Amino acid sequence: MKQTAITLLAWFLVQCSLVQAQNLPQMDLPRIKISAGMHLIDTQLASTDQQRATGLMFRKDMPQSEGMLFIFEQATLQCFWMKNTLLPLTAAFVTDDGTIVNLADMKPQTTDSHCSNQPVRFVLEMNQGWFAKKGIKAGSKLGGEPFKTR
Repeated sequence: MKQTAITLLAWFLVQCSLVQAQNLPQMDLPRIKISAGMHLIDTQLASTDQQRATGLMFRKDMPQSEGMLFIFEQATLQCFWMKNTLLPLTAAFVTDDGTIVNLADMKPQTTDSHCSNQPVRFVLEMNQGWFAKKGIKAGSKLGGEPFKTR
């Protein structure tokens, strides 16, 4: 009986740790520099299912020249929402060659879907307003290693 209680307590503590860890922002993802016109972006890469599912959730702030690039295995229609995301963001839906297909402003902590207008492999999330301030819109191209011809 005592061993069962200890086992249950250990299981409970592990579960509590996992729940707490799940509410922490991802800060240790690989980073690269990409460009949007003459502007450099310090970009975190979300390339696994877990990294993409967590995205920028739970982040309380993000520097203006920073973003997150979601990388998918193949081009499909991509839809994003803002559950547990505290920052207002703009998503740029991007083709293999770096062309921005469309942009979507997204409100924090909502479950509204924001989708690409055509199949894409990349989605770049930046602080809301960053693209507009830099004059970057649909049809603009991003540069950098992810967008090199395969």
